Amino acid sequence: MNRTIPPAIAAIAPDGKLTPAQKRHLIINLSLKRAKPGTGSCHEFLRRRTAMKLWPDLRPILQDITWVIVGDVATRAYMPERETKDLDILVHHEDGEETIERLQAAGYRIISRLAVPGYLLMSPEGIQLDVIFGDYPWLKQALQNHHQDKADYPVLGLSYLVLMKTVAGRIQDTADVSRMLGLATDEELNQVRAVVKRYEPEAVDDLESMIYLGQLEMQFPDDHVN
Repeated sequence: MNRTIPPAIAAIAPDGKLTPAQKRHLIINLSLKRAKPGTGSCHEFLRRRTAMKLWPDLRPILQDITWVIVGDVATRAYMPERETKDLDILVHHEDGEETIERLQAAGYRIISRLAVPGYLLMSPEGIQLDVIFGDYPWLKQALQNHHQDKADYPVLGLSYLVLMKTVAGRIQDTADVSRMLGLATDEELNQVRAVVKRYEPEAVDDLESMIYLGQLEMQFPDDHVN
């Protein structure tokens, strides 16, 4: 099927093939043009943290292996919980083989390889589990300094979760980052800035735009009026 490349995209990618960074930048620019204060949800809801959906408890299976939840499930530690169909976890690539073996011994089935190093598995209850084998320069520190969500599951810290989602550059990832940053404290924002500046310096300007959009969303519609 032939599709016309919109002018805004053709200006930065004549063949229409955007890199993740270009996708992120385009999404942010479109959002900045349309953003208005407020979100339609009360601030009490936006600041609430829940763990209403029960995911497989991998802690007994992966005992002595350092792992963290990443992806959409991890965001519930930093913003309101939202629906998602699969659980993503991150382990060091050196622990990847052992992780898969333990999961298989516990009844998980390998379905396929992921686009990144790792595997998609299915739990005995039919829940999808993505196991990502990481080799990031920041991974050791991130695994050692993980966060706990309301279910006491290990979750990737905000700075590194923002980094992963920023690099991915998908529409939902950019929206998640913006909302999490809008709810973050000044101290947390400075930690995020430091991590992004160190590991993805070309995304620094986009990060500030996502912070702005997130904080704008957290305002009441008349907060900006003197």
